[in-house]
Amino acid sequence: MNNYFEAVFEIIRTGHWITDSVSKELKEFDIYEPQFNVLRILRGAKGKPVSVNTILEHMVQRSSNVTRIVDKLALKGLVKRTLCPDDRRKMDIIITNKGLELLKKLDKKVDSFHKPMMTNLSSDEAETLKQLIQKLRGK
Repeated sequence: MNNYFEAVFEIIRTGHWITDSVSKELKEFDIYEPQFNVLRILRGAKGKPVSVNTILEHMVQRSSNVTRIVDKLALKGLVKRTLCPDDRRKMDIIITNKGLELLKKLDKKVDSFHKPMMTNLSSDEAETLKQLIQKLRGK
């Protein structure tokens, strides 16, 4: 049982370290990891409007601050919000061209952060690690 808790602690610690490190890499762009995550989700929608709830469902770290994150991104001109024509209580959110252009730069920055670590595990080890983590989560 002790090994289990040590393993879980290492997963949590590593997850926080990666998130903090990515946020540091993005700081020069005045973007933080949750904002980066939202931009990536919106890019994945390929121009289709997305609701706050949909963004929340797809976030790596679920956050009750999604509306505030979207507000900050909108103030920077990186996303656009419009009233949903089918439900006026909901907002439709899309990434702007400015957001897409910034995301290209952010992707390069995040990729350069991950690149040195990618050599620490073989492809088979990375696959095994992924499978073990999924097994832990019951997936």
